[in-house]
Amino acid sequence: MAAAHDLVMEEEVNLNMDREMKEELEEKEKVREAQAGKEPFKNKKVHRIVSKWMLPEPVRRTYLERANCLPPPVFIISISLAELAVFIYYAVWKPQKQWITLDTGILDSPFIYSPEKREEAWRFVSYMLVHAGVQHILGNLVMQLILGIPLEMVHKGLRVGLVYLAGVIAGSLASSIFDPLKSLVGASGGVYALMGGYFMNVLVNFREMIPAFGIVRLLIIILIILSDMGFALYRRFFVPANGSPVSFAAHIAGGFAGMSIGYTVFSCFDKALLKDPRFWIAIAAYLACVLFAVFFNIFLSPAN
Repeated sequence: MAAAHDLVMEEEVNLNMDREMKEELEEKEKVREAQAGKEPFKNKKVHRIVSKWMLPEPVRRTYLERANCLPPPVFIISISLAELAVFIYYAVWKPQKQWITLDTGILDSPFIYSPEKREEAWRFVSYMLVHAGVQHILGNLVMQLILGIPLEMVHKGLRVGLVYLAGVIAGSLASSIFDPLKSLVGASGGVYALMGGYFMNVLVNFREMIPAFGIVRLLIIILIILSDMGFALYRRFFVPANGSPVSFAAHIAGGFAGMSIGYTVFSCFDKALLKDPRFWIAIAAYLACVLFAVFFNIFLSPAN
């Protein structure tokens, strides 16, 4: 009897200890939320939706535990506003025949990539600020805002900016090789880099990103790519006179930059990027391509 009584007492003590530990953990959680400031329910719902679309299942919990809007998606919004401001400037203050397709203003712009002015190295990046018409800029802005804002909420501006600019530079260098006599405008290289990185993450983590949604996402991305590439090819080969400064080569190169560097960056959500060997392999391959493009432009380009 004494042994049974002792066993009952021990179980009660254990239950009390478990209850006290649970209450202590709940109290600590309440204190942590009080100190950090409770997010509105709508914000939490937004973060949950973003996590489902941007991340595979194993790392969503990590994101939700530390999710916040600080810093906000400043990079992608700033780039979009800059592109819109430049477009409005050339549409309003420069002589144009129409708003639909800008001509005189952008061709004389110090931002546009021009084969004859390749020594002005900033043009390999600044061309992203200039667009060839309403359809061109709206397409790029819509795609980069819809995809770029949630990507930046998850991965923050530094990583998204790295992928975006890698695509921009890859786009201008590829155009200078495969379309060496044509000028270039538009942010499609950067947009396609974001799409390429996201596409590879959905493809690799297909089962962990909910198969039904995974199929929808892949189909949406493929549809956007096909329609936009069709527009670029049409502008390049079927627009009369001296053609269009919208390059299909920049689209393809930006996509490949995203599928290599972008995939590595976006798949390292909960890891130190600089410690991932895949990142350095992707960077080494990217730099090798950049060096070849620079060599080509200096010594082999028909535009020389």
